[in-house]
Amino acid sequence: MRSFLRYFRRLHLWLLVNLAFIAAFFICSVRTDWMTLLAERVSMPLERALGRAWALVPFSGAELCYGLAIALAVIYLIVSVVRIVRAEYRLEELYRRFIVAVNVLLSLYVAFCLLWGVNFYAADFCDKSGIYPAPVTQEELLAVTRYFAEQTALCADAVPRDETGAYAAPRQESLALGPTLYEPLYDEFPFLRLDVDPAPKPVYFSTVLSALDTTGFYCPFTGESSLNMDFPAATFPATVAHELAHRRGIASEQQCNFLAVLAATRSDDPAYRYSGWLLGYIHLSNALYGVAPEAWQEIRTALPAGVDADLRAANAYWARYESAVSGASNRAYDAMLKSYGDTLGMRSYGAVVDLLVAYYGGNLLDTDTVQTAESETEQTVEKTKP
Repeated sequence: MRSFLRYFRRLHLWLLVNLAFIAAFFICSVRTDWMTLLAERVSMPLERALGRAWALVPFSGAELCYGLAIALAVIYLIVSVVRIVRAEYRLEELYRRFIVAVNVLLSLYVAFCLLWGVNFYAADFCDKSGIYPAPVTQEELLAVTRYFAEQTALCADAVPRDETGAYAAPRQESLALGPTLYEPLYDEFPFLRLDVDPAPKPVYFSTVLSALDTTGFYCPFTGESSLNMDFPAATFPATVAHELAHRRGIASEQQCNFLAVLAATRSDDPAYRYSGWLLGYIHLSNALYGVAPEAWQEIRTALPAGVDADLRAANAYWARYESAVSGASNRAYDAMLKSYGDTLGMRSYGAVVDLLVAYYGGNLLDTDTVQTAESETEQTVEKTKP
């Protein structure tokens, strides 16, 4: 046994270092001040440096890295099988190959914890802004939903449309505007300021993302925001805004959706304004449907033809990709969110309603209400992905 341990000493030492770091990380995670300091002094500066470096290439470095990782994993598996079959001591070779794979995966997880996981335990947008989700009344929900529907309708004719009446603004223009998108929010939320905010990148294999039920992602290993270029484009600008919120160290999906709505609706670009109001309306109307379907129907019916075309196009597109693969992808991401203390998991995509009502509701209602609406309904009427 001792000779066995000595023979694999370096691999075991590597394993112990990984496990020690992971244990220390989660032990320290209860200290928000420590995690905030780590995020602000180490994690985010490193990610921003990586983002500036990868901005020098025109393609998504994250897509390249993930593709290479999959290819290397397949090659390693094939080589391992061959080496094990040919080895004189097969059990030892099997163990060595296994422990190397485990260590590589754990080291990647350690890097992920340092670069991104820390943001789940650091001070978040709500802590820094003082804007917190609050119980939502039905009257508040109705008023804010109606307001977003009205704003969406007012912006609908300002964007290009195709022969079917659906949104047709060029995606590349939305990507190009990304670096200046958050500037209107800096006075109100100075902690969102970035000196350099590289443009998001298009993903070449976008249909793969659609199959995984994903419209975009932020990669902490490259500091890039990468976008699916295939799904119906009406919410594409708002999706850009969502991924750029992640670049600012915001881990919560509900907070990124909230910021996406704020940034997009304050843009000078008509496409961004329309997309931001539409994204907010979708979340709000889905919540309203769960508590007041008749009121939802009244608002939905009043939407102009262009908005109706965009909602139908999105529903039809995502219905094509409903599968075991997309479901597994959602469950895996949900589990990852919960592993870092986000107890809502994927349901935090619905909890954005609480923030929208908290932010906009006070100016729309002058009276108190008594009926509380559950904003995190699992009923989905309109399909959205950011």
